[in-house]
Amino acid sequence: MKSLLVIGGDRIGNILKNLEGEGFGEVIHLNGRKKKMVRTDIPRKVDLILVLTDFINHNLTGAIKRKAQEYGIPICFSKRSWCFIHEEIKRSQMNVNK
Repeated sequence: MKSLLVIGGDRIGNILKNLEGEGFGEVIHLNGRKKKMVRTDIPRKVDLILVLTDFINHNLTGAIKRKAQEYGIPICFSKRSWCFIHEEIKRSQMNVNK
């Protein structure tokens, strides 16, 4: 069972259903709007981090990117549209399998 950390977006109800269809059994969601979230640590158990770029604090984006590199967790950035999300997840999974 794969796990995913989604950062950004206030509500991801329909996206959550699609992610489960892609094989992500555990999806953790942080909305990413508050300034204090920059200090939030990311779980090390996730297989992939998805950042929804149109609904996030920009300082948090940089902090998450640094933490993902430090922990060796793949990260992808997408708009909050299933078409974009699906493509980014496919692309990141292809890069991991190389």
